Formats: sequence, structure tokens, C-alpha cells
Amino acid sequence: MKIVITDADTVTGGDISFDRFDRFGEVVIHGLTAPDEVADRIADADIVLCNKTPMTRDNMKNAKNLKYIGLFATGFNNIDLDYTSTHGITVCNVPSYSTEAVAQQTFALLLEIVNRTHDYNDLVMKGDWIKSRTFSFFPLPMLELSGKTIGLVGYGSIGKRVADIAKAFGMKVLVYKRRAENDPTVEFVTLNELLRRSDVVSLHCPLNRDSENMMTAERFAQMKQGAVFINTARGGLVDELALKAALLSGRLLGAGLDVLRQEPMSADCPLLGIKNCIITPHIAWAGLETRIRLMGVVESNIADFLSGSPKNTVNP
Repeated sequence: MKIVITDADTVTGGDISFDRFDRFGEVVIHGLTAPDEVADRIADADIVLCNKTPMTRDNMKNAKNLKYIGLFATGFNNIDLDYTSTHGITVCNVPSYSTEAVAQQTFALLLEIVNRTHDYNDLVMKGDWIKSRTFSFFPLPMLELSGKTIGLVGYGSIGKRVADIAKAFGMKVLVYKRRAENDPTVEFVTLNELLRRSDVVSLHCPLNRDSENMMTAERFAQMKQGAVFINTARGGLVDELALKAALLSGRLLGAGLDVLRQEPMSADCPLLGIKNCIITPHIAWAGLETRIRLMGVVESNIADFLSGSPKNTVNP
């Protein structure tokens, strides 16, 4: 079998090997593949492994041998599932591999906003503490999380882990999802109620037709004055101009983002340079342990598919 990896550089910087896939056949590795190169590079592939490569109808229509697409990701909005389903191409993702890492990043962003660690370090390094008349120098306001309410939009494995951590901090947890679950440790509410009552709103839902642009100017206006907004899910969930306005107006105390609508960030991104907006470059999933776990599941997914019992399929 011929296995084509289209965007290896999105998974490793040289610290993880792809040798584990050699047992399945000939492996061709491309660091990155531009959209106009995809069709040619996968033309004779039996298996394609990718992260964010656009697997569109046009890109796949001449790949007559293609039987399987394995994702180096949980999200699969880059795959035309209508096409793969009608052409007998199995698509498998990697659910839950990054749960601990993304939950950790969610709180790294939140704690940075409420504890101002980086800002205080900057003041110390500039010599401001040296000039202080008192032993404790606290010109910047900070907040305790205990007693605050966090609203989680989405309640999959990551949302549930974030809820666990929030409860350890003494926070009350509200959850919005389409179907409420039997979980007495959280309160299931409508999205409008979640926005109105939460001190912190954190997104943990997939990007799809229904959720795209869910956080509009109207939704930010529903949030509490001085609330915090966190997004470690997908950039397409958020109207970035509306978020910018909410931050500059003071409606929001701050925002912590690991994802943007365009990645890499565009030079004209409306959130670039906004002081109360912390942005990390889509790294929540990128810890070494997390990526090693990811590669192991991708390997297992291929083995299960070849044995006739595919797991983690995302198309009918």
C-alpha cells in the first residue's frame, strides 16, 4: 500500500518519527502540501494521513485507489465527508488524545488573565519592585476563581476535564450542549442563560455549520460586564471584530485564545496588539507527550481499518 503524509511538519519538528507507519507499506512524507498540490500528491495513494490538508471533492476525485484518510487531529472540518461517504473512503480521527493538554491550556490562559503573572514579572524586571515603599507591590488588580461561575459551551471529554479542574478551584460550572446529561455536579442551561450568568465563558465545541460564528456582537453583549472569554476550540466559532469591540469597550475583562479564524495569524488580524487579549499559536495540543499519544492512536486506527474493524470513524 502507498501511504502519503501530506503535512508532517504540523505534527513534528523532528522530535517524533514516522517510522511506525513503515509496517503498513510505502510511506511518502511531505512536510507541507499547498492546496493546489494536494490532488497530484495523493493521486496514487491508498492511505492519506493529514492534519489540516484540505481533502475536498476536487482534490480526491482522481485518487482512485484512496481507501482511507487518517487524521492527526480530532477535528475533521477539512474533510469533505459527503464525498468520502459516497465513495467508500473511511475517515478516522483521534478523539480525546489532547484532553489533558487542552484543559491545562484553558486554565493557563485563564490564570494568566486573573493573576497577571506575566504583567507582574514585567514590572519586576523593569525594576518597579525595587522602588516599592512596601514589601508587597500590587498595582495591578487580580481576581480569585473560587466562587466564580464558569460556563462551558460544549461538554465532550475536554469540557468535562475543564469542569473537573474548575470545581477543584471552587467554581460553579454551567454547561450548554444540545442534549443535557445526567451530571448533578454541573448545571445545564441555555446558551443565553450561560452567557448572562458566567464570569468565565470557555468554548469546547466543534466547528460546524451550526456553530460557525456563534460568538457574535449580540452574544458578547449578553455576557457579564467584566467577564473573561476563553477559546481553545476553533477560531471560526468567533466573530473576531465583535470580540475586539467587546474587549476595547470594557465589556470583557480579557480574552485568552489558542485559536484564530486564520492560522497562521494574518498581519491584519483584528486582535493583534489588543492588550487584554492573550493569544497562543494553536499550541494547546502540542506538548511532546500529547503528540506521541496522537501518533500511537493514528497507527492503531490504520491497523484496525486494515483488519476490517475500523475505530474512530467520523463518516457513515
